[in-house]
Amino acid sequence: MSSESFLKEIQAIGQKLLLKLQKLPKAEPVEIVCFCVVLLFIVTVLVLMIIACSCCCYSCCGCDGRPDTRSKKSQVRPAAH
Repeated sequence: MSSESFLKEIQAIGQKLLLKLQKLPKAEPVEIVCFCVVLLFIVTVLVLMIIACSCCCYSCCGCDGRPDTRSKKSQVRPAAH
């Protein structure tokens, strides 16, 4: 998929969302609830992704930005006799 077709697809989705938001005040209660559930699901997924990424970065880099040396394993070689 080229970047131009991707941008057109995103623009089409944005226009559909805007149209749905404009019709929302006149919508039936069931449709409003369904829209809110879908919106809540999208927000939840985004928040969980942000939390997962921040936890991953925190465990790799530590809170001061330096790599955490405790999580790296060092090779142990047998002692020569």
